[in-house]
Amino acid sequence: MKPRILLAFGLVGLAAALRLLPHPPNVTPVAALALFGGAHFQDKRLAFGAPLLAMLLSDLVLGFHSLLPLVYVTFAATVLMGMFLSQRRSLLAAAGAAAGASTLFFLVTNFGVWAGGTLYPMSISGLITCFVAAVPFYGYSIAGDLAYTLALFGAFAMAERKMLLFAPQSGA
Repeated sequence: MKPRILLAFGLVGLAAALRLLPHPPNVTPVAALALFGGAHFQDKRLAFGAPLLAMLLSDLVLGFHSLLPLVYVTFAATVLMGMFLSQRRSLLAAAGAAAGASTLFFLVTNFGVWAGGTLYPMSISGLITCFVAAVPFYGYSIAGDLAYTLALFGAFAMAERKMLLFAPQSGA
């Protein structure tokens, strides 16, 4: 197998495992894996498959809920954000994309919570209350996404420079 494909499978396993271990709310490596896959995997099936498989494997243990389709779509959109990073893989660009991914997740999933109609009134006031209640989780998301993204992109950039094994190749 190609080294980048092996790396992808390793990252899937690591991301799934880290979701199962105790962690602060929303501090998981899945968004970082989605950005990384979009930026580094030329095979788009691998780019989209890695974070979604990590989610599915861990959700088999954690359980499923009604917002998961929104969560999965958000991570797929994060892969698309990562594809824009493929031509400008700097830590600053990765940090900006991580903050963007956190914001996208916050907006989409909390809108979904409100739209579900069971926790908040179906009014502008209810929507605002929903978003305000979620602000602490947003802080956790940004911190986790930034930390995991910078660690993943930084470590891989070092590996690319130090080991020809991880140099870009076609098809992976």
